[in-house]
Amino acid sequence: MKPDKTDIKLLMLLQDNARLTTKQLAHYLDLTATPVFERIRKLEKAGYISKYVALTDKKKLGKLLTVFCHVSLKEHNKDMIREFEKKVSLIPEVMECHHVAGIHDYLLKVVTENMDAYHAFIYNKLTAIGNIANVNSSFVMNEIKYTTAHHLDD
Repeated sequence: MKPDKTDIKLLMLLQDNARLTTKQLAHYLDLTATPVFERIRKLEKAGYISKYVALTDKKKLGKLLTVFCHVSLKEHNKDMIREFEKKVSLIPEVMECHHVAGIHDYLLKVVTENMDAYHAFIYNKLTAIGNIANVNSSFVMNEIKYTTAHHLDD
């Protein structure tokens, strides 16, 4: 299934506000509620919509430090890579983990309360995984742009 223009518009609306009712979406799309409901179900089934979430304000929740953490592994065999990925995925401070090409093997987005919490994360959680050769941290001073919405229109 390839989304048509109406599906794309629907996805854009849902990315902006997933709490819009089917009736509200139908109004924006100039359709009735039933076809909108059916389109959403089709998009979910096809995997274009994987889940619905609430985005929270990290500062209000006391998560004041965002760090991009570059990790290099000592060994790169399949088992060691899988073990690292499995274990790092279980650490709640890790918001994102990307296997990257270049000088480092992984780029982690880590969010903690403060520098002390980040220090504890490094020493008690990340290095406990093992097989880590090097960790370089880049501390976010100011977030300029943050979005979860993918650009869909031409």
